Amino acid sequence: MKPTASIELGGVEQYIAKHPKEVQEKLNKIRVAIQEAAPGSLETVSYFQIPGCFYEGYDYNGMFVWFSFKKPYVRLHVRPPTIENHKSELEGFTKTKSIVNFPVNKKIPAKIVKN
Repeated sequence: MKPTASIELGGVEQYIAKHPKEVQEKLNKIRVAIQEAAPGSLETVSYFQIPGCFYEGYDYNGMFVWFSFKKPYVRLHVRPPTIENHKSELEGFTKTKSIVNFPVNKKIPAKIVKN
């Protein structure tokens, strides 16, 4: 599968590597959970200079999920309907319309990321 002309593959390892070890572990956990939930998706660092995944042919240039670190949280960025559709599962986590925040000092529930 080739990315659209405006998306360049890669950069995810470099993004993760520039953060502290504890944060790298959390970012990698989110990355693996996304890969398991969306096999065949492609990774890039684009738009907001954070890692994200896309499927060729989806709207929004194929992008459907991103992840990042903003102290003190590892963050999962999704389209707003996703958060609304999983409101009960995300109870107890700080969130915005499109971001779920996971405190770095706590376990990231992979099941939530995969949903």
